[in-house]
Amino acid sequence: MYQKKIANTLSCGSVLTKEVLHGKWKSTLLACISQGIRRPSAMHRTIPSATRRVLNVQLAEMEQHGLVSKTIFPELPPRVEYQLTSLGQSLLPVIEVMEQWGNAHRPELEQVLAVSLAELPG
Repeated sequence: MYQKKIANTLSCGSVLTKEVLHGKWKSTLLACISQGIRRPSAMHRTIPSATRRVLNVQLAEMEQHGLVSKTIFPELPPRVEYQLTSLGQSLLPVIEVMEQWGNAHRPELEQVLAVSLAELPG
């Protein structure tokens, strides 16, 4: 797993929150699991622009942080399902507020982000 060169100071609550939600798909994955999408293949179908590898890495990180628990069923082929822990469940209101804020400011944010993306080299 990636090791940061400069360690975060975890003295601030917002830094702790950003640390556990850091990752492009983590908030989306938590929302999927809360809506009953528990299997990695179903999550990938819901988020087709994310690679399976990235989703698996982010699910593993969320498991390590105690946001989700993983159940492996002893079947052939093995079946894996994820559930929110109480800690992960407690993040859902935060994710909902983030979604509301993004939707409320969508026009200006889309405009600013389109300009930012256009200025990227490549």
